[in-house]
Amino acid sequence: MTARSKLILAFCILALASFSAWKWRGSMAQKAEEESAQVESDTMMADSALPENSMAPKLLNSNLAAAASTLLAQRDSEPPPLPPPGAYEPKDNIVEIEISEYAGYAGLIVANGGLEPGENSEFFKKGGFKVKFTLKEEESRSELNAGKLAAVASTVDALPIYGGQLQAVAPVQIGYSRGADGVVVRKEIKRINNLKGQVLAVAQFSESDFFIRFLAQEAGLGIHILAGLKESPDPSRINLVYCVDGFSAGDLFLKDIQQDSKLLAGCVTWAPKTTEVVDQSKGEAKLLVTTLNLLMVADILLVNKGFAHQHPDKVAVIVAGLLEGNRKVRDNPEAFLDTIGRVFNWDRDKTRLELSSVQLSNLPENLAFFAGTLESAACFGDIYRSAVAAYGKDLIKNPVPASEFIDTNALVLAEQSGVFKGQEIAIPTLHSGDIGLSDNPLLSKDIRFLFAPNSFTLPLQHKNNQKNLEALKQMLQISPGSTILLRGHVDNSKVEEFYKQGGQKYLDRMNLRAMELSKNRAKEIKRLLVERYEFDVARIQAIGRGWDEPVGANSVQNRRVEAQWFTVE
Repeated sequence: MTARSKLILAFCILALASFSAWKWRGSMAQKAEEESAQVESDTMMADSALPENSMAPKLLNSNLAAAASTLLAQRDSEPPPLPPPGAYEPKDNIVEIEISEYAGYAGLIVANGGLEPGENSEFFKKGGFKVKFTLKEEESRSELNAGKLAAVASTVDALPIYGGQLQAVAPVQIGYSRGADGVVVRKEIKRINNLKGQVLAVAQFSESDFFIRFLAQEAGLGIHILAGLKESPDPSRINLVYCVDGFSAGDLFLKDIQQDSKLLAGCVTWAPKTTEVVDQSKGEAKLLVTTLNLLMVADILLVNKGFAHQHPDKVAVIVAGLLEGNRKVRDNPEAFLDTIGRVFNWDRDKTRLELSSVQLSNLPENLAFFAGTLESAACFGDIYRSAVAAYGKDLIKNPVPASEFIDTNALVLAEQSGVFKGQEIAIPTLHSGDIGLSDNPLLSKDIRFLFAPNSFTLPLQHKNNQKNLEALKQMLQISPGSTILLRGHVDNSKVEEFYKQGGQKYLDRMNLRAMELSKNRAKEIKRLLVERYEFDVARIQAIGRGWDEPVGANSVQNRRVEAQWFTVE
């Protein structure tokens, strides 16, 4: 081979080697990039607890923007002002009361024989006056305050919002929502905690607004209000956009699903919109939780204060008539399906279904509700205080006492009459054997009980410990049949020190002690809940996780008991 041939051959070999090296480096770089992307994807999924790209935000398209322009409402930075108070006076012997399309008002409808005033009603038979009911979806608190209405159907959670400017009293509880209100979310979301950083549609100052605020509070999450869908959400809180009403909130979320915009994670609304959204989402949405077994939304009759003071006899008759109507519907709902259905344009099947989502209250349940002694549901004071805390000081700056709205004189008269003698508190409890617990808790909440170092005896002199026990008590009380899993934790600040002292064996030994201490702390909380509040021991479970699940570098934050709340749906 000539010198020139050798030179050409060497050049070719060198070029081939260079090309191979270039291809190898490219392949390795691509592989490394893929591995890096996979790691980032896993990390993002761990933070949000949602599958990759399931909630990746997209631009607000024209169709969704058009829907939002009609469905969204302007947010109010403070409760809307009410007109000066006036006393309601009946005209032509007719008392005017406003209700909405809701099965919870079935007792009122049955007592009156429909919406229109008539002489066959319980109110005319007992008091010689007639009652006219008007259907309206938006509550007319302004008209009530001004004396244009005798009463409106409302919920306890709305009272602290309006505070002292609302001159009205609650003489009777109508009942509880038992599944009528709910949180509808995308299918990927497993618990309330997963809504952190996400956006929900809701109607401001409604029971739905209170419901999600209450759940967020129980999960240890804050609330952030967005001006619209174009505003960036707060990654550390649950974000809300306000709609015209609850049905509008459901419509906006459904439109977001249909347009594949993924700007909304869900909505908070009420039946039948809850099931409508789920049914029309083609499997993309689900009911995360309803008030089926979270008895925090209580319907009340709110009466104009001037009317109540000047006509206590008429208020007593209205209360007695409501209680009689509730008794009839509770005892034999089938007999009144047509009467109720005609008012709301429901067929018998729909009426039967809607009645299944309410709990109509009887006399002893009413007395216990206002007295604060009801053990299987939230009482008036519980809901009122929860609403004050849920809305916060920015919205409710100077809350008036709950007692300002309570007037039980009519209930006392009903008790003294003996008409409802023999009634007992009977709020059905749903158990896991009836429906079954989900694989995921409704929410998870870290609770800071103050234990002495290396001790599992809870010092009850600390106000914070008392407050936290009361919080767990309320969780179990408002959701009869629910269970709580207490997961004890200790801080991991000495892990490295233990390893230096005695190596892996010593570290393993101390790890077992940490597990035992954390379990004993959880069991101590369980013991106190059972002994102090007489909860069924089977409703509370306690386990220890030692230092295996730190929430951060702060040792104080890691010394905690985590409560996971499993509700029955």
